[in-house]
Amino acid sequence: MKISRNAMLFTILVQLLLATFAAGQIRREVNFPDILGYKTLKCDFHMHTVFSDGTVWPTVRVDEAWREGLDVISITDHIEYQPHKQDVPTNFNRSYEIARPGAREKNILLIKGAEITRETPPGHFNVLYLEDIDPLDTEDLIDAAKAADAQKAFIFWNHPGWKPEHKGWFDIHTQLYENKLMHGIEVANGGSYYREAHQWALEKNLTMMGNSDIHQPALERQTTTENHRTMTLVFARERTAEAVKEALTEGRTAVWFQNQLIGRSRYLEAIFRESIEIGKPHHRARSAIWVTIRNHSAVDVEMDRTGSQGPAKLALPANATTLLKCGTEEGAEQLKLSYVVRNFLIAPDKGLPVDLTIDLR
Repeated sequence: MKISRNAMLFTILVQLLLATFAAGQIRREVNFPDILGYKTLKCDFHMHTVFSDGTVWPTVRVDEAWREGLDVISITDHIEYQPHKQDVPTNFNRSYEIARPGAREKNILLIKGAEITRETPPGHFNVLYLEDIDPLDTEDLIDAAKAADAQKAFIFWNHPGWKPEHKGWFDIHTQLYENKLMHGIEVANGGSYYREAHQWALEKNLTMMGNSDIHQPALERQTTTENHRTMTLVFARERTAEAVKEALTEGRTAVWFQNQLIGRSRYLEAIFRESIEIGKPHHRARSAIWVTIRNHSAVDVEMDRTGSQGPAKLALPANATTLLKCGTEEGAEQLKLSYVVRNFLIAPDKGLPVDLTIDLR
């Protein structure tokens, strides 16, 4: 039977659409261990849709988040900046309402949020856990922050180094901070890491945040150690919106930015300990042993030796097993290798010190 050209093209188009739909339903899991009795949740608290200056419908953000292995998201459209208002009515609560059914279907926790938008300084601030966004639509920044605080919201400073010519901690930031109207700060946003913000977070006990600030469609089909969405790891008592808020308030977070983890030493050390599995030596010579080390996490672990034993540099690729040969003393019962994990940042330019203990018995 002869098939017309149009029928053939139609068939091909249908197949492509079906293939695209099927691909969109595949979730690429991001592996980070649960630590210290908490669940590790992958989160993005900064993204935009056509209801401000993004280019996608709110449901697309949910689909992208599920596909990329996220557990928790917040759509934070600008309150003051509405470039599509001739086409999309200004309705600050609408993007959340549209996204909510799909988030429930895909088991994504959706937090109601918005972005307060001001010139830099003082800059932009994201507000999470809102009941109603409308009261934040006010000219004065402090009044907007107080309206958020009245709803017991969580407020964080976005991309503090976005405009280098104006970056810095100004009096307005001190006013927000001292009045408990700023609880966190982005140390990473999209493809940028802010060294000063990292230091401020440590000095002022602000919750460390890392988010995508995505405006365009997410085109990545596979997450890798280098090519992935910037995200916040939240260590929550359980997988609920309320538990996530408690963890944010208490500062139990770390940031996954490119092939780096950024956070307080307590949490990064726990991630390292739960991720790295050291086997027993499976082969021995007079002065050497061979052992496997398994990295169960999504980040390549890159280490520099600080002790006297082991290779000068040791790389443990994500979700992979590394074969290691080490020299030993005859009759030794234990071998301790001391390193610093250079891509686990516990402070600007400061990696996490760790010991790898190998049982030789």
